[in-house]
Amino acid sequence: MQNFRPSINTIPPVVKNLIIINVLMWLATIILHMRGIELTDILGLHYIESPDFRPYQLITHMFMHDDSGPMHLIFNMFALWMFGRVLESVWGPKRFFIYYFVTGLGAAVLHTLVNYLQFHYLAGHMSPETVQMVMTQGTDIFNQGKNFSDPAAGKLNLMLNITTVGASGAVFGILLGFGMLFPNTELMLLFPPIPIKAKYFVLGYGAIELFSGITGMGANIAHFAHLGGMLFGFILIKYWNRQTTNFY
Repeated sequence: MQNFRPSINTIPPVVKNLIIINVLMWLATIILHMRGIELTDILGLHYIESPDFRPYQLITHMFMHDDSGPMHLIFNMFALWMFGRVLESVWGPKRFFIYYFVTGLGAAVLHTLVNYLQFHYLAGHMSPETVQMVMTQGTDIFNQGKNFSDPAAGKLNLMLNITTVGASGAVFGILLGFGMLFPNTELMLLFPPIPIKAKYFVLGYGAIELFSGITGMGANIAHFAHLGGMLFGFILIKYWNRQTTNFY
């Protein structure tokens, strides 16, 4: 399978429909924002103990992107097209569809778990009165564009109210899948412009995400969601490999 190359002009059905849905949802987010409706607040993933959390957000957040600019959407859709069409061409639409949603949900699960642990670790070092104040008043203060002056209370309030959006978790799962199926395929980096084998690219990207998540670099990026997509993708591929001798 190392020399498999899908036609550059062919976009398989699941990848094509995912790209269309993501673009349409991004456009809807912009249009509704101009009318005073924040779609990301409704469909983005809230912290699990937030009053705005809804179970359906575990799925809907995968189709939402920041309306402040198109770069987040463009990067994710380009990666979905570049690597996803290869995997769908190999696996077929059904298996690729399952893989995409498992990795996207896995990203949400790990991100939520890490946020839960961080939230309660931080809350455990605060007075019960301060925590209660954040839980009862934090959302209203946040919706006014303000926050608590106390750094710890402010951080806790951000964790409680900031939403997570994007297809990045599933995209990182797709990247992991490509690296496992085509480990020796050479990819050309942009910065620096050098070739690198897919397996090393995936390992390097995963290491950067883990380091960034632990150290808190890029605080507005859900690093553990990216790692969750890769982790669940790895587990699912290993599971599939045990079920059949004809897998790649």
